[in-house]
Amino acid sequence: MKITLVGFKKEDRFSVGVANDEDTELINFLNNKGLNIVPTIWNDENLNWSQFDVAIIKSPWDYHNHLHEFLNWLDHLERLGIKVLNPVEIIKWNSDKHYLKDIADKQLPVIASEYLEKGSSFGKHFFEVFGADQLVVKPCVSAGAQNTVTINRDNFDERSKEINEFLKEQDYMVQPFVEEIKNGEWSFLFFNGKYSHCSLKTPKQGDFRVQHYHGGSISYPTPDPAHIEQAGTYLKTLPQSTLYARVDGVLINNSFHLMELELIEPYLFLNGSSELQENYYQALMTLIS
Repeated sequence: MKITLVGFKKEDRFSVGVANDEDTELINFLNNKGLNIVPTIWNDENLNWSQFDVAIIKSPWDYHNHLHEFLNWLDHLERLGIKVLNPVEIIKWNSDKHYLKDIADKQLPVIASEYLEKGSSFGKHFFEVFGADQLVVKPCVSAGAQNTVTINRDNFDERSKEINEFLKEQDYMVQPFVEEIKNGEWSFLFFNGKYSHCSLKTPKQGDFRVQHYHGGSISYPTPDPAHIEQAGTYLKTLPQSTLYARVDGVLINNSFHLMELELIEPYLFLNGSSELQENYYQALMTLIS
């Protein structure tokens, strides 16, 4: 069986804030387990994809800038009869943040969201909708806090012009600014639905973005088992099993609330740990056996 682990051009790695090479460590671990893992770039036009039996969508970190091409490529893999992990149906659904509404409709705790269609305008009424003095506006298709704007009543005129320019290009979503993000964003990692480990990303003083390339810090505390169980609940709503899932959220009144369900290209915080790589391997073998 020939398996490809799919990423993107390595020379673009630092432009999207990727600091180390989790992929290479994981490929080496899996090959040492006796698997035949080949690294590829998702939009390599010269590659014969039919040579592969399984395609692991691992780190196509630029997909959101080429969404139409990316989804067409996934369809191409399916037509070739290649097993895609995570499944194409799941990836398509997860590629647009409207998916959060689907989860909220299942009565699971999700940060409240409203949506703005491409070509529409941002208005002050959202402060009243959420009962908040500060809002976060982000693209429905994005990654790494790209084009994410915080806006309050004082900077509304300036920021709303910026948002309306963004709206000429694509759909956006609006959320209340969640003060609890200052305490950090939890990421719970699951492989084939089984909990593996977690991380806590904390923004730098005066910022809300938790990514390390925006100055955030990462720690690895021992989570409350109740929060692990709450995070796992979101995966039970999915129609298919996933090789990997990162459930990102914050604790509000000591209860987990979802911010993002990462099912396409999340960094997995494996950190070269053979134990965590083993968890990934066992999930992979279950899904391809």
